[in-house]
Amino acid sequence: MTFDATLIGMIHVGALPGTPLSALPLSELITLARDEALTYRDSGIDAIMIENMHDRPYLRGAVGPEITAAMTAIAYEVKLASQLPCGIQILAGANREALAVAHSVGLEFVRAEGFVFAHVADEGIIESDAGDLLRFRRQIGAENVQILTDIKKKHSSHALTADLNIEDTAKAAAYFLSDGLIITGRHTGDEANVADFEAARATAPELPLIAGSGITPENCNTYLGLADALIVGSSLKSEGNWQYPVDRQRVDALVRAAKG
Repeated sequence: MTFDATLIGMIHVGALPGTPLSALPLSELITLARDEALTYRDSGIDAIMIENMHDRPYLRGAVGPEITAAMTAIAYEVKLASQLPCGIQILAGANREALAVAHSVGLEFVRAEGFVFAHVADEGIIESDAGDLLRFRRQIGAENVQILTDIKKKHSSHALTADLNIEDTAKAAAYFLSDGLIITGRHTGDEANVADFEAARATAPELPLIAGSGITPENCNTYLGLADALIVGSSLKSEGNWQYPVDRQRVDALVRAAKG
């Protein structure tokens, strides 16, 4: 990553208009996201990522214009309020839409699932899209937006690629011009396997490694010894539940543990 970020705090925006669990107008969703961004900034978090995790059940590989428009509005306000490096993921696998939003409002990165190799997610088969995505990035002039890519990602079966290990996946992502590798546990909130970081680092030493799940104040220093950055969500929310709002005390505890 060309931006300096060790701790990346997650904003799980509320269910967007038109999705099954939608309950709040966009204006209120923007206010809530902006308030969480300011909490992160004031606590010393280095960067922010926004994600539409409340939009379940997720679409596969693309979203409608209403979601792209809503995420653009939210991302703009989060970036404006926080003045921190920011990124975005749009579920599930809506990588082109995420890249377009990031480029339009000046975000620094996107989190892309399904960059190399196919896998079976909750939504069905997610096909790899590196070739299409990088051509789209060039087409819209968004080369300054980094594409950080999940490998052997959470919430997925990797039986289709059971003969490929983490080294094979990391090597393919590097070969296909990923800007950084995200390694996760099996589910949201699960710790990643330490050995996966060691294997990916040995295979693709030129790429930053990011821990993408399971980070807590208790284990953050272990992962800081393995990864270049940590994406933290669940443990920063009330009761450690990703569905709840950001808890300032939990954020402060993480920052103290990670930065002294």
